[in-house]
Amino acid sequence: QVMEFYCETCETAMCRECTEGERREHRDHRTVPLRDVLEQHKAALQHQLDAVRARLPQLAAAVGLVAEISRQLGQRRAEAEAEIGSSFEELEVALRQRREVLLHDLEATCAAKQQVLEAQLEVLRQGQESILSSCAFTEQALHHGSATEVLLVQKQMGERLRELAARPFPEHPHENAQLEFRAEPEGLRRSIQNLGALLTTNATAHTTVATGEGLRQAVVGQPCSLSVTTKDKDGALVRSGGARLRFAVTGPDGSAAEAEVQDNRNGTYELVYTPRAEGDFVLSILLYGQPVRGSPFRARALRPGDVPPSPEEAKRRVKSPGGGHVRQKALRRPASMYGSAKRKENPIEDELIFRVGSRGREKGEFTNLQGISTSSAGRIVVADSNNQCVQVFSNEGQFRLRFGVRGRSPGQLQRPTGVSVDTNGDIIVADYDNRWVSVFSPEGKFKTKLGAGRLMGPKGVAVDRNGHIIVVDNKACCVFIFQPNGKLVARFGSRGTAERQFAGPHFVAVNNKNEIVVTDFHNHSVKVYNAEGEFLFKFGSHGEGNGQFNAPTGVAVDSNGNIIVADWGNSRIQV
Repeated sequence: QVMEFYCETCETAMCRECTEGERREHRDHRTVPLRDVLEQHKAALQHQLDAVRARLPQLAAAVGLVAEISRQLGQRRAEAEAEIGSSFEELEVALRQRREVLLHDLEATCAAKQQVLEAQLEVLRQGQESILSSCAFTEQALHHGSATEVLLVQKQMGERLRELAARPFPEHPHENAQLEFRAEPEGLRRSIQNLGALLTTNATAHTTVATGEGLRQAVVGQPCSLSVTTKDKDGALVRSGGARLRFAVTGPDGSAAEAEVQDNRNGTYELVYTPRAEGDFVLSILLYGQPVRGSPFRARALRPGDVPPSPEEAKRRVKSPGGGHVRQKALRRPASMYGSAKRKENPIEDELIFRVGSRGREKGEFTNLQGISTSSAGRIVVADSNNQCVQVFSNEGQFRLRFGVRGRSPGQLQRPTGVSVDTNGDIIVADYDNRWVSVFSPEGKFKTKLGAGRLMGPKGVAVDRNGHIIVVDNKACCVFIFQPNGKLVARFGSRGTAERQFAGPHFVAVNNKNEIVVTDFHNHSVKVYNAEGEFLFKFGSHGEGNGQFNAPTGVAVDSNGNIIVADWGNSRIQV
């Protein structure tokens, strides 16, 4: 049959027979002549065809870009192979030259020693021959000579024998036989085994992000910084440095501004520029020749007197809610109070979700908050040091529970500081003054204590993925790792400034790789170790700039591995 009609409900063509009679298949459907919808469908199909074809230039460009990177990679491989060969050939030449020098010195030293010994042997052998000949002559005269001959020999040989008896001979060796080769090759072998390194990263530009106040605003004549965090194609953080990052800043008149890139050697980079005039600046950040996400950026440089107050200053100007403490209720602020439409573009601005508590000694009140933790059961656990208690809230900030009695007996709290929650929901509390760690049930019932007799001043506490309890000892400047039953697994750290040393460490967190993150208070840094306590890396230095610290205290790690640090001396949070 000829298809003359179109069913809009079924989106199909049909013949007249299907539109007529009681048994027609499309009885209740809307049908129209096929020719009426043909042009419409052709236009729609053509539109889809044009949209798909429009992607071909983009794909062609992507193919060309990836092919070029592949070509460059092959070229870099050949260049690196040549450099490796050249470097080791130079080492081989140096080794051969050193071998020749050592052999020459060996020959010369041995010859000099032999010359001394040969001269001594010559003197000794001459003396030996003189004594033997004189003795033989005298004995011949004594046994076979006449009386006249004996008298004559006695006169002639007496002086000779007396001279030989008194003559000094070099009987002690004038040299020794020591001639050894000492190379200590083990150290050299280790050096050779670790000689050279291949520098590369898995960072990609389209996933790498730039953050910081410097992306949108700067002050004329003052250095302005921003941070770049490199990521791989899947968005995972890159942990190594050395990426080819190019940072260029163009001023309002088209001239280049001072700009530099500081490699933190951990996958992050600090970019600093100094505008010399007012106006809009263009910030171009290229990773391996490709723009990072959002690049190029536009930042406005203002004179110092024209800079608007920062969000932190704005917060300080807002009067805090008063009128007594808040019990079993969280204070929320309107989203528009400090937020802005640019919040996502500017990570320095923030939006408070809610606030819990006020100063006091009642339920839901605090006098000296120290540690804070969350549980998978949707609870927020807080260690209130001066109130000698632990308080528990819901994720919405509603008061749920308070426990703790002041004292120095097991189950009592003297100065609770760090707090954490294990997989069973048990609450682990570091008690600084009692010098132990207490474990309570989710309802606040005392279960056990650990670390007594070992700990000097436990401050921070965390639980790793193996259920081990990680304790930072502030006084001993070290980290303890315990099993839940209190058995010591490991201990690392001492007082100092080295990688495995601390100066008043405060708190600890464990990331999703089971790595231990510790804030080093007086060293103004954060240090990261593996689960066995082996040092991995550290970051931070003393100062007020982005990435710098002034006595960091609290630390946490989010599900993406981002490290969140309470920068106590600078009154801020850094991520």
